[in-house]
Amino acid sequence: MSTTLITGGTVVSSTGRVLADVLVDGETIRAVLEPGSTLLGHDLTGSVDRVIDATGRYVIPGGIDAHTHMQLPFGGTFASDTFETGTRAAAWGGTTTIVDFAVQKTGERLQDGLAAWHELAAGECAVDYGFHQIVGGVDDDSLRAMRGLVDEGISSFKLFMAYPGVFYSDDAQILKAMQVSAETGLMTMMHAENGPAIDVIAEQLVAQGRQGPYFHGIARAWQMEEEATHRAIMLANYAGAPLYVVHVSAKQAVQQLAWARDQGQQVFGETCPQYLYLSLEEQLGATSAEWGELEGAKWVCSTPLRSREEGHQDHMWQALRTNDIQMVSTDHCPFCMKDQKELGRGDFRAIPNGIGSIEHRMDLMYQGVVTGRITLERWVELTSTTPARMFGMHGRKGVIQPGADADIVLYDPNGHTSIGLEKTHHMNMDHSAWEGYEIDGHVDTVMARGKVIVDDGAYLGAKGDGRFVKRGLSQYLA
Repeated sequence: MSTTLITGGTVVSSTGRVLADVLVDGETIRAVLEPGSTLLGHDLTGSVDRVIDATGRYVIPGGIDAHTHMQLPFGGTFASDTFETGTRAAAWGGTTTIVDFAVQKTGERLQDGLAAWHELAAGECAVDYGFHQIVGGVDDDSLRAMRGLVDEGISSFKLFMAYPGVFYSDDAQILKAMQVSAETGLMTMMHAENGPAIDVIAEQLVAQGRQGPYFHGIARAWQMEEEATHRAIMLANYAGAPLYVVHVSAKQAVQQLAWARDQGQQVFGETCPQYLYLSLEEQLGATSAEWGELEGAKWVCSTPLRSREEGHQDHMWQALRTNDIQMVSTDHCPFCMKDQKELGRGDFRAIPNGIGSIEHRMDLMYQGVVTGRITLERWVELTSTTPARMFGMHGRKGVIQPGADADIVLYDPNGHTSIGLEKTHHMNMDHSAWEGYEIDGHVDTVMARGKVIVDDGAYLGAKGDGRFVKRGLSQYLA
C-alpha cells in the first residue's frame, strides 16, 4: 500500500485547529504529527511514497452529505444525476461520502426497493455511499422488514407527511413506524409538511390563475411546516423515538425543534444551503429570455424557499450557531429545465421538486465562515463531523485521526471559486441554481480513502472508487 504525508497545513476539527502533518497509510490515517516529526526515528518526507505540501491551507475531513437523491423517480421523471455523475460532482466539491435514499413506494416490498438501489449504485460511485430507507408504505410487512435494516448497515428511515398518493404516511402509520424506531434504535427522518392541506391550497391558487413557480412556495406556507413539525415531535415523544427533521426551512419549525430539545427530547434537524441564501422574493423576480417566468422553477424544492422579509434565512444561520439545527445537507435532487422543470409550465404543481447543490455545499458553507456567520470549526462540524455522528459513521468518517478513513480535503482560504454553469459545474444539469455566486475559498485537493481524486483542477477518480458504507446506530443520541 502507498503512503502519503500531508505537511505544513492547518488541521481543522470540530473542536479546534492545529498546525500538523498527517500520515496516510493505504486507505486510512496512520498518524497526526507535529510538523517535521519523525516516526520510529525515520524522516517521514524521505520514507513515504508521496508528500503533499499543504502550507497555507486547511486540512479538513472530507464532507459528508447525508441527504441526496440520485436517480429519484419524481413527478413523472427522474433526478438527472446518476450515482456516477452525482458522486463525481460531490468529489469536485470536497464531499467524500453521501447517504442517499433507497425507495420503497406504496405497494412495493421494502426489501425490493433496497435491492434496487444497491443495484443502481454498485460500481458507479466516485465516493463512498450509504443508504437511508424511504418507507413509502407502512404496513405489517414493511414494519417487519424495518427491524432487519440495521443488519443491512442502514440505521435510519424516512417518512413523508407530504405527497399524498406517492410517499405520504398518515399519523397512525407514522406512530407505528416510530414505535419500531424506539425498539430498534433506528433514526426516524421526517419530511414535515402537511401534505393534504398543501394540496388544497395549491388547487385554490391554480383556480385563481396563480400558476407560476413562485406560488409553489405560497402553497407550501410556513404554517404547513410548523404544524407538521410539531405533530411529528408529539408522535415521537409518545413513541419514545428519536426524530430527525429534514430540510428545515421555516423559522417557526426551528422554534418547534428548539422547544422540544429544551424539554429533553431527542429531536434534531438539518437545513440546506438554499434556505440560508435563496428566497421567495428572488424567485418571484426570476425571468430570463430563454425561460421567462419559468426561470423561477430552478428554485422549486420542498420544503420551499422562504421570504427574506420574514427573516427565515437569518434565523437559520442563528440556529446553526446555537445548535438548534445540527447539520447542513443538500437534499440534492436535480432536474434539468428542458423536458423536466418545464413540465410545470402553466401549473407549478407539475414542476419536479428539487435543487442541485452537491458540488457547492462545502463552498457555500465556508462563505459563512468568511462572513462571520459561523466559525471555522463549526463549518467542519456541520458538514462532516456531525453527519458522521448522527448517522453511525463517526470514528471512520468525519474526523482526521488515526484509524479513520483517509477522506481528506485541502481547502485554500486564499483561493476563489466562481460558481456557474460555464465555470465550476459538474452536475448533470442544464442550469445552476447558484449561478453567479462567488466564494472566498477553493477546494484544492480531495483524497478519498487515501486516493487523490481531485487535484489542481484535475479529476483523477473513477466510478467504482466509492464503496457502500454499512452504518451503525446514531452516535449523536444522549
